[in-house]
Amino acid sequence: MFVVGPTQEAPKDVQRYERPKGIKGFYYNPYTQMAMLGLVCFTCPGLYNAMTGLGGGGQISATTSANANTALYAIFAFFAFFAGSITNVIGARLTLFLGTTGYVLGLGSYLALNIHPNAGWFLITAGAIQGVCAGLLWTAQGSLMMSYPTDSQRGKFIGVIWTIYNLGGVVGAAVSLGENIHMKTNSVGNGTYIALIVLNAIGMVVPLLMADPEKMIRTDGTKVTRTRQPTWRSEFYGLYHTLRTDPMVLLLFPMFFSSIWYYAWQFNDYNAALFNIRARALNNFVYWIAQILGSVGIGMFLDQQYLSRRTRAFCGWVVVFLLVFCVHIWGYIYQRQYTRQSTPPDSVKMDIYDKGYPAKIILYIFCGALDAIWQTVVYWVLGTMSDDPAKLAHFAGFYKGIQSAGVAIAFRADAVGVP
Repeated sequence: MFVVGPTQEAPKDVQRYERPKGIKGFYYNPYTQMAMLGLVCFTCPGLYNAMTGLGGGGQISATTSANANTALYAIFAFFAFFAGSITNVIGARLTLFLGTTGYVLGLGSYLALNIHPNAGWFLITAGAIQGVCAGLLWTAQGSLMMSYPTDSQRGKFIGVIWTIYNLGGVVGAAVSLGENIHMKTNSVGNGTYIALIVLNAIGMVVPLLMADPEKMIRTDGTKVTRTRQPTWRSEFYGLYHTLRTDPMVLLLFPMFFSSIWYYAWQFNDYNAALFNIRARALNNFVYWIAQILGSVGIGMFLDQQYLSRRTRAFCGWVVVFLLVFCVHIWGYIYQRQYTRQSTPPDSVKMDIYDKGYPAKIILYIFCGALDAIWQTVVYWVLGTMSDDPAKLAHFAGFYKGIQSAGVAIAFRADAVGVP
């Protein structure tokens, strides 16, 4: 799993270029572009996550939301496999822009359901359309995020992206918490959705302002590899070529599949099942803060050059392994105390002042940290396997496609009431 491709830093005989200075240098700085990419993630999937993190999308019943997420991730899984090819043909910026369009529709569908309770069909349809867009956005994002850093910056860059992205969750959760702090009901008001939709729409403009990857020079003076302009036929063949030339990526597929499997339980069967809306909003708020701390912490460790890259990769995997078992054993202890039947949607839920709440919110903090550390480690390992943006686009597509297939199964199981 930890056989890696490029050397630690660019070899001395690689041609290096002088980086631009002044305002142009600031604009074409990889850190600037990563911040802009993070802003896209902040305003689109980040804010959408803030809403889904409430459990059931902030609704009283999580069933319709679970069905919508099943549609979203099932379509996401299919399109993500081919999104790398789309990215390589039309370019990362345009792919990223097209990907942003689905999130405002997704948020709008929850607003529609809040106004018209019988609009569940619209929520599920919007989820399917959003799945197409999510496949495009996350593949383009992954390709750019893994292409711009040098080896000594990879963990830091992923940490920066994940921090800004999860600030979307923090801000969205803060909006939700502020809107619902005095409410003891089990669903959110329209104002929460409207605020998130406005912020989401603003973020759609950002990809159009970003630099072309082929004009980027890394901080060590090396150029980002120019993305080939293939035919559709040759690019789809590239999927097979990627697997044939980098078969070690197959060993990561089980880790891809299970990487966000736990969302259905965390959001719907823990947060939505046990807590009223203001407790859900507070849980959501600390969840995304924990994501930031987790990604920054593991990213800084993975960039420590005094350790070999293989050692860093193995240590990162050990951290994920231990966290998975700690979080899920802890969660299982709580899960034994309730069932779907004992916590119906219209039952009285736990409030922030109730006995036992502090321990339960601490578990949710660890859930957020686990998710961020898992995603950061996977992206870091993938980034070490190639420095070709076209191949990294395929890697990102494989990751998001297989990941989405797993979570689609989990959300469908939740929707049909599997114990």
